[in-house]
Amino acid sequence: MPILSLFKSTVLLLVFTVFLGGCGESLKAKVAKDAPAEIRKSEPGTIIVAANRTEAYLPLLRGKKIAVVANQTSVVFHKTGHTHLVDSLLALEIDIAKVFAPEHGFRGKADAGELVKDGTDTQTGLPIFSLYGKNKKPSQEQLEGLDLVLFDIQDVGVRFYTYIATLQLVMEACAEKGIPIIVLDRPNPNGHYVDGPSMELEHTGFLGMTPIPLVYGMTIGEYAQLINGEKWLENGKKVDLTIISLENYTHQSAYHLPIRPSPNLPNDTSITLYPSLGLFEGTNVNAGRGTEFQFQRYGASFLDSTKYDFNYVPKPNFGSKYPKEDGKKCFGKDLTEHERMHLVNLEWLLEAYHNSIDKSEFFRTDSFTKHAGTALLQQQITNGKTASEIAASWQNDLDEFKKIREKYLLYD
Repeated sequence: MPILSLFKSTVLLLVFTVFLGGCGESLKAKVAKDAPAEIRKSEPGTIIVAANRTEAYLPLLRGKKIAVVANQTSVVFHKTGHTHLVDSLLALEIDIAKVFAPEHGFRGKADAGELVKDGTDTQTGLPIFSLYGKNKKPSQEQLEGLDLVLFDIQDVGVRFYTYIATLQLVMEACAEKGIPIIVLDRPNPNGHYVDGPSMELEHTGFLGMTPIPLVYGMTIGEYAQLINGEKWLENGKKVDLTIISLENYTHQSAYHLPIRPSPNLPNDTSITLYPSLGLFEGTNVNAGRGTEFQFQRYGASFLDSTKYDFNYVPKPNFGSKYPKEDGKKCFGKDLTEHERMHLVNLEWLLEAYHNSIDKSEFFRTDSFTKHAGTALLQQQITNGKTASEIAASWQNDLDEFKKIREKYLLYD
């Protein structure tokens, strides 16, 4: 055997041995935790994403034919920047057969709701299969011949953000095919609280597939455990699930996302406001799409201009080819300087509704119900309930969910 190949094999064997010594069972999934200090490449206390913990998952990929579920956030960080996970794995001679792409596509350039097509990645030559469009779940044919599926997508912890629906459908397809899935965990920037209305079963869909609150306070790895443990996959199936965990993360950790997780969440402020302003997606009010301040402002031409001292005009741009209120002067609020949120704020939604000149045109009822997860919220708003009264109506469901959630947490 050539010296270089012998050296590589020896190093892999040593890493594999260390990995076997540190792996164990945690709750419903196998969670790899221990990482040799010399491989961490970060200062003590810095959050280390699972994708960076190559020593924990590379031994599980060697000799396997795998598919990767990924988008532009699926990266390995290093001192001078980052490298896409797929590129890193290919460089390490991992056998990637195909890529599955969620909403916004593999490179994250498609509008919200825009059809993502199958194709070929020009940078790697790998076939890409869309999980957003007609086919939101990998078919059994697409999984044929695979030994493993690797999932790595940055979530933001809001129920109607569709990456968790993609996760659930991928898990379901893997369970049906008998293929294991590995989830590389990433921090939840909204993981420090649980709030909002819970999804009612009669309204479930791609904007919410499980009976969880609007903000559920779990990382995507913890949420995968919840899906599996509560038997929420179709027909109560369970998938062979492994979570590669984070290091130095707690649910109170403030985490800056270095890559926007989707075109219309450009910064930390938009992400912290998204649970609250995202409810405007089910109305005719513009929530900043068509500007450079997506989910950091809201407004509409039909809001009473005498009640607001801020206005703007949405125009088509990156991430929003057809924004609501396109070309119209929108009256509303600028929230670009808002601090980190710790609850779902309904005051902005209520204020906009009450200041709407034609309230009959305010809601897109079907869309609003899907975003809220319940038809009750619209009724409460139109019936004049206050924000505190509405929030109080969520409390029993929140208390029950927190008890369930506790069983699947990996971090303090």
